[in-house]
Amino acid sequence: MSTNEVMTRLEAAVSALGDVDVSAWSEDTLKEQIGELSAALVALDTLLSRVADEVRARGLRIEEPVSA
Repeated sequence: MSTNEVMTRLEAAVSALGDVDVSAWSEDTLKEQIGELSAALVALDTLLSRVADEVRARGLRIEEPVSA
């Protein structure tokens, strides 16, 4: 997969996550989905940490973009 394809997929994932609004879920829905939600959040955390660690291992910093 090319770098451009990877970046496009990452941007799509960020966009999809931006659409998640757990506060709008009913209590019952949240209780029904908590197992899957927890698994997804743990997997995301693991993968994001791996990518960030690989970037840092190359001597680069991960910085928050400065808003205009």
